Order: sequence, then C-alpha cells, then structure tokens
Amino acid sequence: MAFAAHQHIIPLSAEPSAIPKPSSIAASPAPSTSSLAPLNLRKFDSRRWWKPLRRIGSQFPKAKPQDSEVSSASDAFSQFKHVLLPITNSNPYLSEGTRQAAATITSLAKKYEARITVVVIDDRQEELLPELETQLASIRWHLSEGGFQEFQLLERRGEGKKPTAIIGEIADDMGVDLVVLSMEAIHSKHVDANLLAEFVPCPVLLLPL
Repeated sequence: MAFAAHQHIIPLSAEPSAIPKPSSIAASPAPSTSSLAPLNLRKFDSRRWWKPLRRIGSQFPKAKPQDSEVSSASDAFSQFKHVLLPITNSNPYLSEGTRQAAATITSLAKKYEARITVVVIDDRQEELLPELETQLASIRWHLSEGGFQEFQLLERRGEGKKPTAIIGEIADDMGVDLVVLSMEAIHSKHVDANLLAEFVPCPVLLLPL
C-alpha cells in the first residue's frame, strides 16, 4: 500500500512587511491626573470617639455605704453607758493631759448619762508612794468639778504588767464602752498605741495635747 507524501510549501515571496512590528501597536495614553476623582477624606473628631466611652462609664453605679454599717458605727459612738479613765502618770496633782482627759470624760458622761470608772496604774509598790493620798484627792476634785461626786476608783499598782494590757483587761471585764486617754500617755511611753487595738475591745478616744 502506497502512502502519499504531503508537503507544505511556504512561498518565498512573502514580504517581512506583512508581519506586524511591535512599534505598530498603539500605546494607550496615561490617565490624566485631572480625571482622578478627589478622595472624600472626613475629619477625625475625637469628641465623637470619646462620647460612647463616657456614656458607658456613666452606667456603672457608685458604691454606697451600707445602712447597717453606718448605723452600727453611729451607735458605737453615741451610746456610751460606761466610760473608763486610765491614769498612768504618777504626778500627785495630775498632769495636764490627765486633767484634760478627766474634763473630757465628765463631759461625755453627762451627755450620755454614763457612769465613770477611774483606774490608777503604777508599777511602783503602794508603800513607796507617800503622795498616794494626794493623787486620789486630786482625782476626786477634778471629777467633782465636772459634776461627778460618785464614780468607781480602781488601783493597779506594782503588778509588773504593761499598762496597755491592764487597760484592755479592765475594759473587757467591766464591759466598758469607751476609753479616754491623753496622747501624753503615748508620748511618755506609758501606753503603747500599737497594742491598744489588740488589747482594748472598745473604742479609744486619744486626746491631743
């Protein structure tokens, strides 16, 4: 079986000009800057950004003190029925701070119709205190000046205990509602202010000099 041979003949007469040149391709013109539409830039307003935050923050309720806490604190400082006056100074005529504390405690006892207990605390033995009677007479005189001829008087001498511990012990045993002290007792190191909160179970009124 015979196969016919087919040949494709390209005529040599074809001119190169028939092939398009790259230069003949028209280049598209660049867009004009005048034809670009201007961007719509909005100004940033910080006030609009903060408004939602202020609105959110205003929604949180403010903390208010509980009525029970306020009333209990008010009752603790307005219903004194038994007040305690510790005297830690050995001055037989009473020091300035002790006289101030005596005047304050008689004023409070009058206002709240409270009874007064005075405790004299001294590390020395009683027989070594010739001025003892003078000191007790001074205490009676200053309290009578405040309108109190009747009060309870205790003496704690020569026990070797810290005055702060004795004050706390008496306040606890007798159910005292308030202890009145001059800052003079703190400055003279007779009473330790840091231990008052530990030993004394009731409020303590410290009077400045």
